Amino acid sequence: MPVATPRTIERLEDIPNVGPSIAAKLRFLDLARPQDLVGIDPYEIYDEVNLRTGVRHDPCLLDVFIAAVRFMEGGPSQPWWEFTAERKITLSSNQ
Repeated sequence: MPVATPRTIERLEDIPNVGPSIAAKLRFLDLARPQDLVGIDPYEIYDEVNLRTGVRHDPCLLDVFIAAVRFMEGGPSQPWWEFTAERKITLSSNQ
């Protein structure tokens, strides 16, 4: 089976760490294609999903958004939890 790359991915669900639930959240934000993630700030889309739904989602969702955006921008495929430390540092420095 060939390894997925940003160029070969056609569906959001083909992005590493993105399953049907995460893909639905991205589509809810009008991000319907994998290429729509390129150049997007994952922190902003996390804030936007919280705002639009009126629910503060688990911060792990932000980790998944970071992993997906970074992958689509050419970074390596990494488990979402590899971005938890970065998220914590970034959010604590923005307060």
